Amino acid sequence: MARKVVSRAEKAAEAEAAEKALASKKKKSGKRSKATENVRMRLYWGVFSQNLKRVAVFDFDKKGEADKRAKELSKGGKSPHFVQKVKEEIKIE
Repeated sequence: MARKVVSRAEKAAEAEAAEKALASKKKKSGKRSKATENVRMRLYWGVFSQNLKRVAVFDFDKKGEADKRAKELSKGGKSPHFVQKVKEEIKIE
């Protein structure tokens, strides 16, 4: 009994056809995501209590006033207050 000789060119063509069939099936499925809107943020200085509650907010260029307010609130054995940057979204009307 003789074996049938397998042609490499035929096998390569079959493999390529199978890959193309899988690729065409995968391309059909897919969803577009919504484009994200640019959100504008503004930076402030916030004075916070020890419990992380925001007590006061100052514009970014008024850090000295924010530090002064934090020291004022921390005087007399009260809980310490600190200054930290806060970002908030600007609402466009």
